[in-house]
Amino acid sequence: MKYAFMARHRSVWPVRWMSEALGVSASGFYEWLSRLESNRAMSNRVLLVRIRESFEASHHTYGSPRVWRDLRDWNVPCSENRIARLMRQAGIVARPRLKRAPYDLGQRSVIAPNVLNRQFEASGPNQKWVADFTYIPTGEGWLYLAVVLDLYSRERLEATRKH
Repeated sequence: MKYAFMARHRSVWPVRWMSEALGVSASGFYEWLSRLESNRAMSNRVLLVRIRESFEASHHTYGSPRVWRDLRDWNVPCSENRIARLMRQAGIVARPRLKRAPYDLGQRSVIAPNVLNRQFEASGPNQKWVADFTYIPTGEGWLYLAVVLDLYSRERLEATRKH
């Protein structure tokens, strides 16, 4: 990591200064520059391309276990831990799964009668009101939205509540 830092910043500071500050030798840095990439590093680079391919195909939803299964199905030899490490180092993180919309398991004690009977025309204000609600998933949880509408004037009342 020190040599990589020095390589990135050698246009800013002299190599001798950085090697003294980081406690490494300048000759070691220059040798590191000319050294070939290791077999493991090359295979990790190739493997990361396949990891990204699987991750993109899943629309950013697969974590390391599913990516590993994809690679295994593609006959790419690797371990799940190696996949997890490479994904972590590359900053590849699956999108979190949305929680299910809330539901009610309770029994209905009273079912309101259908008073409107699909007659949605009103002859004056405040005679017929209709209502509906919905769940909206947000990053902080579920947001409940309820709307009440006067059928004559189309005036509406809205209420929201976080859960």
